[in-house]
Amino acid sequence: MKVPLSYGRGHLEVEFPADRTTVIQPAPAPALADERAAVMASLDKPIGAAPLHDWLKPNARIVILFTDITRATPNDRLIPWLLEYLRDAGVAREQITLINQLGTHRPNTSEELEHLLTPEVTRDYRVLNHEPENTDALIQLGVTADGTPALLNRQFVQADVRVVTGFIEPHFFAGFSGGPKGIMPGVAGLRTVMSNHGARHIADPQAAFGITEGNPIWEEMRDIALRAGPSFLLNVSLDHERRITGVFAGDLIAAHKVGCEFVRASAMQRFETPFDIVVTTNSGYPLDQNLYQAVKGMSAGGRVLKRGGTIIIAAECSEGVPAGSPFDRILKSGTNLEAILESIERPGPPRAEQWQAQIQALIQRRANVLLYSSLPDDQVRAAHIKPCHDIAAAVQQEVGSRQNGTRIAVLPQGPLTIPYLAPS
Repeated sequence: MKVPLSYGRGHLEVEFPADRTTVIQPAPAPALADERAAVMASLDKPIGAAPLHDWLKPNARIVILFTDITRATPNDRLIPWLLEYLRDAGVAREQITLINQLGTHRPNTSEELEHLLTPEVTRDYRVLNHEPENTDALIQLGVTADGTPALLNRQFVQADVRVVTGFIEPHFFAGFSGGPKGIMPGVAGLRTVMSNHGARHIADPQAAFGITEGNPIWEEMRDIALRAGPSFLLNVSLDHERRITGVFAGDLIAAHKVGCEFVRASAMQRFETPFDIVVTTNSGYPLDQNLYQAVKGMSAGGRVLKRGGTIIIAAECSEGVPAGSPFDRILKSGTNLEAILESIERPGPPRAEQWQAQIQALIQRRANVLLYSSLPDDQVRAAHIKPCHDIAAAVQQEVGSRQNGTRIAVLPQGPLTIPYLAPS
């Protein structure tokens, strides 16, 4: 049987043995017939909040947060519709600032911002990249659980109206994306993010796909986000073609909760027994642009893998690891992942992006991981992963090395589908 795996801006057609392969995909949710109408209606009939129109006072300073180039949010549709709504409500362009939710990611270029938001939006409105390391651009709102200053974007906090946009999908340690995550870590200070993503939180069993309440990472994100004051949420759910399947607008927490349950019903699937081999992806572009993000696909596949099993992940990694990034430096700081994990778990101040290396190490502690990508083999090996040049051949080799009854799972859309094992 041939299965198309999401990869870059296209697909890989891979042959799998039909008698032992289970293909795991999201349960279909129909795309909305009229996306724009659904978005506009949600702004006037939100969940748990007054209509957005009622938030708008004369001369109000409005800040809109939008997701960066690594996310699949249809910003090029959502943001123009939102701006149209504000314009029809009498809001002048000069009152509006759009800020890119970079978290700890690199700033997006002017060309990338045009691609994200449309050239018209970047021409007519003030568009900024968040600056997580610029102390002048941040304001403190209390402290995190370990006493680190809780820093958020100053312009966002001081705005009269705060609008947070994005999309909801299962997240490998924050439970779900969207909601308060658009604020923290979206426009938080680097020190604050590193505290929240510290080794103890990452190792907590509740810091996992699909869990918000009881998840120490998500709960702290929520608490810090709420310190900024009321924010109006505009989140959507998507299918694999980036078509909108649901709109969740209104109160930051209440609307997000409704959206999470909608996505859970589609994305999370239960299995009784684990698999020997899991082939996964990182959902294709834009999420598979680098190896840092590809840890999410590994994590999704690892949830239903037998201990000692094999994960094969297809992620294009067109931007590399990226080379020279904090993640890259951490991976190169030790001769093996156990040494790196030991250094991460050692008491002391956290390092940027150590959480991704920690999760990768924990996955590889119990699984053999192969990567099919555009990266040179030496870069893959430097990241402590085995390169793969032929997924079908690698699967056949793994099957041949195991006893009869080898079971294979395939996640063509990677972490857009989250399988999980029934409690023992």
